[in-house]
Amino acid sequence: MRGVRSGHATTNDGVRLHYLEAGSGPDMLLVPGWSQSAAQWRHQIAEFARTHHVIAVDHRGHGGSDRPDHGYRIARLASDIRELVGLLGLTEVVWVAHSMGCALAWSYWDLFGGDRLARLVLFDEPAVLVRQPYWPDGLAERLGALYGLGQIADVVAGLRDPRSDAEALSADFLDAMWTPAAAEADRQWVLAQNLLLPREYAGRLLLDNVMQDWRDVLPRITVPTLVIGGNDSVIPSTAAQSVASAIPGATLRILGERGSHFAFWENPDAFNREVRSFLDTPVDAGL
Repeated sequence: MRGVRSGHATTNDGVRLHYLEAGSGPDMLLVPGWSQSAAQWRHQIAEFARTHHVIAVDHRGHGGSDRPDHGYRIARLASDIRELVGLLGLTEVVWVAHSMGCALAWSYWDLFGGDRLARLVLFDEPAVLVRQPYWPDGLAERLGALYGLGQIADVVAGLRDPRSDAEALSADFLDAMWTPAAAEADRQWVLAQNLLLPREYAGRLLLDNVMQDWRDVLPRITVPTLVIGGNDSVIPSTAAQSVASAIPGATLRILGERGSHFAFWENPDAFNREVRSFLDTPVDAGL
């Protein structure tokens, strides 16, 4: 990617986090999801580096970052990002999150409040992923809670069991996140990026991620927030509606054509247009 610089920052437990950096101006942080990499934000880096100082981070174990044998929990990854923000001197940050990156934003807010944050963009993550048997009828559908406990336990076991074909399981898991129109080369490249995170660590992190319930955090968010879902996503668009309705003043957008879980890659023009419109809307315009 032309004009993109690569850097590293070291956390308080000695882990070197890799990041990509481009542009100048207000700070924007691109936060990938579970088992994703900073490089997957290439279309957003190219667009927003025209007006912003853009940082895309590789979580510990992911992409070009170190792969320690510890720390694969949402709270630790959120703390890593807070350290990165401090080490790079970022202020008034626009946090753009995909999937699990939203959970990191919610954990960050829970732990540190809105410290150094100016805006949030939350793409395609329910506040709760595991449905509960005692919930009233229809609640799981409204929240977009995808998984039963047994279902997710099987996925986690498949990732962590050395006797299983974890790579094939990962490919199947990711395949549901694209539209049928997605190019095979794109699917294979993203799969390769995902497999940079060792599957044992991926299993640990997935388990911690899906067991969280962030509904008590959402009403406490006080910065302007854009919540995006997709009509073609494996995550029901009701999840985005639920998240947006719980955050005071949040803006909701649902992507149409090629609005998959990877819409920021499959249809970057539409995704970037929604983010750009949000950034261009003055804070005092009811956000």
